Amino acid sequence: MLKRFIAYYKPHKWMLTWDMLASLVIALVGMVYPIITEAMMEDFLNSTHTAQKIVAASAAVLGLYVVRLFLRYFVQYYGHLIGVGMQAQMRRDLFAQLQKLPFSFYDENETGKIMTRMTSDLFEVSELAHHGPENLLVSTATFLCAFVYLWTIDWALTLIVFVCVPVLVVVAVYFRRKMRQAFTERRTGNAMINASLESSISGIRVTKAFTNSRKETEKFETGNNAFINACKKAYDAMGKFHAGTSFITDVFNVIILIAGGLFIHAGRIGIPEYSAFFVSVNLFISPINTLIGFMEQYQNGVTGFARFAEIMDHSTEQDAPGAVELTKVEGKLELENVHFAYGQGAEILHGISLQVEKGQKLALVGPSGGGKTTLCHLIPRFYPLSDGDIRIDGASINGFTLESLRKQIGIVQQDVFLFNGSIKENILYGKPDATDEEVVRAAKQAHIHPWIMTLEKGYDTEIGERGVKLSGGQKQRLSIARVFLKDPAILILDEATSALDNTTEILIQQALDELCKGRTTIVVAHRLSTVRGADRIAVVAEGRVAEEGTHEELMQLEGGIYRGLYSLGVGSCEAVEELERADLSRLSQKTGF
Repeated sequence: MLKRFIAYYKPHKWMLTWDMLASLVIALVGMVYPIITEAMMEDFLNSTHTAQKIVAASAAVLGLYVVRLFLRYFVQYYGHLIGVGMQAQMRRDLFAQLQKLPFSFYDENETGKIMTRMTSDLFEVSELAHHGPENLLVSTATFLCAFVYLWTIDWALTLIVFVCVPVLVVVAVYFRRKMRQAFTERRTGNAMINASLESSISGIRVTKAFTNSRKETEKFETGNNAFINACKKAYDAMGKFHAGTSFITDVFNVIILIAGGLFIHAGRIGIPEYSAFFVSVNLFISPINTLIGFMEQYQNGVTGFARFAEIMDHSTEQDAPGAVELTKVEGKLELENVHFAYGQGAEILHGISLQVEKGQKLALVGPSGGGKTTLCHLIPRFYPLSDGDIRIDGASINGFTLESLRKQIGIVQQDVFLFNGSIKENILYGKPDATDEEVVRAAKQAHIHPWIMTLEKGYDTEIGERGVKLSGGQKQRLSIARVFLKDPAILILDEATSALDNTTEILIQQALDELCKGRTTIVVAHRLSTVRGADRIAVVAEGRVAEEGTHEELMQLEGGIYRGLYSLGVGSCEAVEELERADLSRLSQKTGF
């Protein structure tokens, strides 16, 4: 993992080199003060020109401190830029990885937790990236220089002080292990809060509609309390770490006080040497304290990078070896003995076989939970088949690249997702390089252009997060315009109108009928009246094709599932037929479509 982390320094290697050199000079400048202090003390005792030498030495020290002032600015500014640059690259890599991950990853990971890894975790990594090399270099250089200088003053006193270092290291290592687990738990708790917030904020309208703010508060408090408990453990470990290590460093001063006093009393060292030693010992202790503090930062950064690497190492969607581009699609679709299970779970689909000819419409109907939507997700390879095969124009979909396969398939779902942006930007999602004329043509085909033109900013109108400013019918029409712009050979309508009222459904159905022209279409529907005209209808129940045929054929089956479902919806079907006979243009004006 270390090699992987260091690789992110490569684009910044020259700036990092200058940063390290500046840090080293800062450390060396710090050694000047005790050396000059010793010299001044000796001159004070032995020289008649003490005042002049003190002024000259002080001026020299001040000059070096001015140099260190600029070097510290350089290290702080450009050092942090290195960290930010590495963080930005990791975020790019993580975002790119998220685009490649399969649907199953998002089934198992909440959005808020993923966002935490993208933001908080990578911030900790960037802090380690900047301060890590700097602290290690400066602290090590300062420690070694201070040790050598103290040794030249008095080796015995230096060894006495140095004896405390192994004790300090042992204590630090012991408590660092405790901190590692505690900080991991705290980061997990933070991710839980983000996940809870993302869910609650996204569903705030539902919360208000059902007056369930108290319930959401309870759910939030569960995650919040888990985070607090994790923080308690983390800060308990941190407190013990700092208290224990600080006590050891305090012992340094006591040892110096006792040993130094005895050495002066015995005449082993003089006042100037003792003064220099007393000043220099802080340079000896300070880098140790810095390294101890660095352990906390190191732990945060390593934990964050490990969570980053966990996503980066997750298996991504891959094209099969030798996969080719899918072009010039005729549209014949065949499903042969299709089996499927989510992960290691129970099998959902059990040997489904269906065939749709070019330009035909196949309707999938049946009880909820029967596997209709799952079957639709297998065609664009959102999930890999457990067994069996799906073919387009006689060739297995596994032999095509994922990108080219999905470019040929358009999907209109019940739950329309619109991005925060303008109407034009959302339509362009179907074909990002489309011209304005193509966008307008797609909107006209979806029968939403007249309504767009009534808006003050037209196609540049912002629709709000997830299209909150639009009605259900308007959202659906935008999604249809998106697919018109994409112009796929194969179309999947997954309960595209089931969430709409009857009047809106009839109006949307106009756009859908036009969208289906010339395309091989699979329709998932609960309202059977909308699929009576399909070329074939398949009843999917409990993961199997229970019945298949035209509307007329299925209605002839005594005790058939389709006939029973259709009979249950007779009332609503008659209402739909009545609306179909109405003046649709009048309805369009009345409803604002």
